[in-house]
Amino acid sequence: MLQSQSHPYTRNRTVKPHSASEENLAGETILVVDDGRENRDFLVEYVLQPNGYQVLVAKDGKEGVEMALERRPDLILLDLQMPRMNGLDVLKYLNSRNVDIPVILMTFHGSEEIAVEVYRLGVRDYVKKPYTVEEMVNAIERSLTEVRLRKEKELLTERLVQANRELQRRVGELNVLHNVGKQVTELMNLNELLPRIVDAATQITQAEEGYIYLIENDRLICRAHRRAGSPKARPADFEVNDRVSHYVIRQCQPLVLKPEHLAGEGIKAISAAYAPITLRGQVLGALGVNNVSSNSRLFGKHDSALLSMLADYVAISIENARNFEALRQAKERENKQMRVTFEKFVPPSVVDRVLANPDGLRLGGTRQEISVIFADIRGYTTWSENAPPEEVVEMLNDYLSLAAEIIMAWDGTLDKFFGDGLMAIFNAPVPQEDHVHRATDAALALMRAGEEMRTRRGDTLSYSIGVHVGEAVVGYIGTERALNYTAIGDVVNTAKRLQELAPPGHIWIENSVVQRLNGLVEAQPLGEVKIRGRRQPALAYDLLNLRPRV
Repeated sequence: MLQSQSHPYTRNRTVKPHSASEENLAGETILVVDDGRENRDFLVEYVLQPNGYQVLVAKDGKEGVEMALERRPDLILLDLQMPRMNGLDVLKYLNSRNVDIPVILMTFHGSEEIAVEVYRLGVRDYVKKPYTVEEMVNAIERSLTEVRLRKEKELLTERLVQANRELQRRVGELNVLHNVGKQVTELMNLNELLPRIVDAATQITQAEEGYIYLIENDRLICRAHRRAGSPKARPADFEVNDRVSHYVIRQCQPLVLKPEHLAGEGIKAISAAYAPITLRGQVLGALGVNNVSSNSRLFGKHDSALLSMLADYVAISIENARNFEALRQAKERENKQMRVTFEKFVPPSVVDRVLANPDGLRLGGTRQEISVIFADIRGYTTWSENAPPEEVVEMLNDYLSLAAEIIMAWDGTLDKFFGDGLMAIFNAPVPQEDHVHRATDAALALMRAGEEMRTRRGDTLSYSIGVHVGEAVVGYIGTERALNYTAIGDVVNTAKRLQELAPPGHIWIENSVVQRLNGLVEAQPLGEVKIRGRRQPALAYDLLNLRPRV
């Protein structure tokens, strides 16, 4: 314990140095500038060191200025009267250099003028000698409060800036992952998608190189890579021998390698990170990034986690591509099967139209002009009464197949079979400028082919055919579950009645057909015939021949 009689700075009071356990040891650095050794020693031994402060000591003003500029202490305890540079000179010099360090001025003598001036020059407190330990400690604590608040503010500001930087980085990473996720759902072409994932990997990990290796037929194949200095990743297709990638694939665990690890593997890189590409427990390959420049960053666990997320996108994209290819092949098989089936009834052009636009298969129709053919096998009922069922079926197949082939050879649409007859239309669904001529010519070809088949088979069967042209509603009729492409209207009914009235081996056509063919047709007038279900009779002709269109 220091008694007042033993030291001139105690102002006749008992002083007790603060112990380090009684105060929070802030550890600020305090510069003592005083030419008096006793005062310096007193401050250091009884005030500053017991309270945990870091101490700097200057023996005069000039040395104090140099030390203040070099060491930038948190507080200066400055004597007013000193050689070489007094306290006021020190304050003025520090102000001229824009040095903002709080100062406690120590002096035996003072005046209001001096106090005003030193406070203007940045002095935080004013202590008269002699003083007690408590007085100096309290003055120091008062002056350091502002320093501590400023430091705390600076620290909080720095933490906030750092947090904002980290937040911006995380937002950037999420944006990259979001964009990759959208591309995975939108793109099915792996040669286009995988380089984009490599670019994303190098972007969010700040890597200079990146690559995707996939296992194909027990070989490790590079499918996309980005070299150092390249602006974009590119698709690839070459075999690689990467021991680290093989290890990551075997262990099915992400891996981060430091320079010392890479040197042992003979890899020319500063840092590397890998993530396995897995799908439902199966390892498909590896996604990796490298940094090769001497000043590039080292990868860490967070980079490894980001790569693992991107590796999942690679797996999803591969699965999507596989499913898309399987779907494409299934659709091709389905279209092929549908084509084989439909082409038995309608021309290939109609099949192409339906397969290209399945949405066009909707209930409803349009009003348009068509040419209609009805054909029936005459003598079938009588012949079939005495023929075995197998021969009946064979006969029907022969005659109806012949009719279907001729109709489609003339690009007609086979509407339907009914018993031993059929209906066909022209100019729908594909427009045909010469549909009247096509339908009439097809009827003549069918009649001739039927006569040849009757001779070949040795039976007494023959076709009777009716042909008409006019407007009808054409489209898909039925239900959503069962559609039939057909035509409805008076032109259909009239063609059917003409076929029923025509004798075996004859083709009856309506007057509108003769007029539309404009002199190309040879036909025998039959006069008016009564059409069942129709008020007006039809003016019928027996078709004999048809000249080609010029």
